[in-house]
Amino acid sequence: MRRPEQWEAAARFLRERDDFLVVSHVQPDGDAISSTVAVGWLLNRLGKSFTLYNEGPLPSRLSYLWGFSDIVTAASGGPMRPFKHVIAVDCADFDRVGAARQWFAEDAELLNIDHHPTNDGFGTVQLLDFEAAATAEILFGLLKTLGAELDADIANAVYTGLMTDTGGFRYANTTPRVMAIASELLAAGADGPGLAERLLERMTMGQIQMTKRALSRLSFSDDGRIGWLWVTSEDLRETGATNEDLEGLVNYPRNIEGVEVGLLFKQMGSDAVKVSLRSAGNVNVASVAQQFGGGGHVRASGCRIASALPEAIERVVGAVRAALEAGPT
Repeated sequence: MRRPEQWEAAARFLRERDDFLVVSHVQPDGDAISSTVAVGWLLNRLGKSFTLYNEGPLPSRLSYLWGFSDIVTAASGGPMRPFKHVIAVDCADFDRVGAARQWFAEDAELLNIDHHPTNDGFGTVQLLDFEAAATAEILFGLLKTLGAELDADIANAVYTGLMTDTGGFRYANTTPRVMAIASELLAAGADGPGLAERLLERMTMGQIQMTKRALSRLSFSDDGRIGWLWVTSEDLRETGATNEDLEGLVNYPRNIEGVEVGLLFKQMGSDAVKVSLRSAGNVNVASVAQQFGGGGHVRASGCRIASALPEAIERVVGAVRAALEAGPT
């Protein structure tokens, strides 16, 4: 789904307007934050005024990124005024912008930049590429469209988005195009080894403690094709872990031989559960997540369920089991 006119329309949106609010999805990951700052870097080069915002909290491991310290969060009070021109990055649907919507003017014009197949095309202008490995990959194309000269700051930002959404260039979305872009970013100054060490190798003590606790609860379906873990808000408090320390936990059940789908259930409260789903390829977990109001990618998706933890586990495992019985999609 790569149409040159989309890049041109997005480029015109940036050239012809000013005073932008740039937002990404709640509980931001590497691609969301790197895409946010990449847009900020581009707007800065274009001489535009802008505000970067995320509901937050922000992953501290990404603090090395250009513009990271300038991202306004809900905890800091937010932008405190409405914006007519909005750019949403890496939001699979409009609800994913979270509290940011309160800062959109009633007549706001919104540029929607995203790579999730479940994106419903919200906004005034859409720059969507469902074949892209990351929103950062789409932004690389936008940089090229606008003739931006790459430096180390933007190279590190885009490289971060690519690296995190491809699992360190290991997942099935690691295409020849991704590797070609990564090569160009390295030539422009991206610190490949340093970013790999920071994002893929290094672990906090809270992350280790949470991993130990979660693995003690590892469970499987009777046929061994579904595996899942669960954690609670009490676990976070007791281990000192943060939300970003949960990244990668869902891969433990998914990586076990014979497991087709791995799940992580995070209890948000007595009646709210966040679910992460990962597939080996035979199950479209985006379709499963959509059954519960979520979305994402064929092999990686998520949703939130308003129920107690045991019920959420039963419902999602049941939906995955039905998808497995239906066969590959």
